[in-house]
Order: sequence, then structure tokens, then C-alpha cells
Amino acid sequence: MKIKVTSDSTCDLSQDLVRKYDIGIVPLIVNMDGESLLDGVTVTQKDIFSFTARTGKLCSTAAVNEETYREYFAPFAAEYDAVIHINISAEFSSCYQNACAAAKAFDNVYVIDSRNLSSGQGHIVIEAAQLAGAGQLTPEQICDELRDLTGRVESSFLLDRLDYMKKGGRCSSVEVLGANLLKLKPCIEVVDGKMRVAKKYRGAYNRCIQDYVTERISGRTDLRADRMFITHAGAEADTLAVARQAVAENGRFEHVYETEAGCTVSCHCGPHTLGVLFIHKKQDA
Repeated sequence: MKIKVTSDSTCDLSQDLVRKYDIGIVPLIVNMDGESLLDGVTVTQKDIFSFTARTGKLCSTAAVNEETYREYFAPFAAEYDAVIHINISAEFSSCYQNACAAAKAFDNVYVIDSRNLSSGQGHIVIEAAQLAGAGQLTPEQICDELRDLTGRVESSFLLDRLDYMKKGGRCSSVEVLGANLLKLKPCIEVVDGKMRVAKKYRGAYNRCIQDYVTERISGRTDLRADRMFITHAGAEADTLAVARQAVAENGRFEHVYETEAGCTVSCHCGPHTLGVLFIHKKQDA
């Protein structure tokens, strides 16, 4: 069967990976000072950071609407035997609800809630493309595999600064002041499709990155070794070097992909945010 895999732009996959797996990308909307732009098409992470630094204002993001999804799916549904679309977690956006509504217009479009965001969602997308490319499973069987996988993706990010979270109303001025005085760097993780604070690291950011990455992967025997992501929002070169070194010293991954966070993560987490994202083995594996 010919199966087309598509995803929201929130999957944060590099252009190389998008081309390699022939993945269709539907861009979310980024609202910048009254102008509606397309994530990764007419606006980038760097544009967002530059705008906020210049104006002190935050950009916001908006879901893809039902009509846009329907128009996007239509040519693929006609050309392919099946279309499998992977959404950002339904807890973060109405994209999944809108895509499901759009899919009702077709008998061969399948929609998956990744229960994740960024390259955590990207893991689901690549898995879908690999399973579709293998040609051994039906679309329904691929979807079953993907739904099982959503609960085994571990996604987390370390924030360098909290001013974006404050501007977005996700923490108070007192929390920001306290974090700055104590040099605290919060780790945000995705659990059951929702974000929560996992731990707060203290000290210089690069040292916190080293500790964070080491704690996440060191000594773990429950992780799949085929791939992991280092995903960041404009991290400095020395910070990336620290993360790479920590992964090399503590992990045994066949492929370590570095990707830049798209507009959705960047709008809410701010510059220099960095995360490591990987997959747990099946319990019976």
C-alpha cells in the first residue's frame, strides 16, 4: 500500500529528516503583532526571539482549522491508499480535534494524537514513516503501533530563562525573581500529554545541562537505542557541545539527531531552551 505520513509543524523535525521520510507538514499559525504567519514558512524561531527582544511582546500560536486540514488531506487521500496524520497533543491544542473532524470527509485518512510536542511528536512521525515504508502492516495496524508508542516517548526540556513563561502568564514575577536569585533552571517534561515541572537545577546553565542530560540517560537500560533527539531553541554552541558530550558519555544511541525547536516551543519557552527526547522499550521487548 502507498501510505502518506503527515504531521503538524510542531514535530520540529529537520528539513533533512522531512525529505528523507517524505513527510508532509501542516504549519500552525503564529500571531505576531496582529499579523498571522505560518510556522516555519513565513516565520521562524529567530523571528520570534527578535520580535520579543525588540518589542517586549510575546507571539502566540493558533491551531490549524478544520477547513485547512480538509484541503490539505484531499490531494493525498486521492493519490495514496491511506494518509496517517500525527498531531501535537490534544492537551496543548485543538489541532487534533480539527484534524479528526476534517478526516471524516475521507475514508482513508487516519489521525493520531501524539500526546506530545516538538521532537517527542517527531519520534511518532518517524516511526509512522518507517512502518509505512516497510510495507508489512495495514494503516490500522500502524495506527495501533503508534498509539502504543505515544506512551513510551520521554520528552523534557531545560529552560535557561523564565521571562517568556512570565509574559505568557505561566509563572509569577516572584517566581522569576526567586529563580534568578538562586540561579534555578527548571526542567519541563511531558507526561500523559501535559507539561509539568520535573526538577529545578541550580547553577550555571551549561553545568545544569550536563547534569540534566546525564540524569536523564545515564545507566538506563529501558531505552531504545535506535534514535534520540537533542532539540533546542537557539542554544549557544558551547551549550550544544556540553549536551553532545553528555549524550556521548552516558548514552548508547545509534542516531543522535539535533533539531531546532519550531515556533510553538519557542514562543512559550524562550531562547536557549534545550531538551533530550527518546523512547522507552516495550516492556515485553
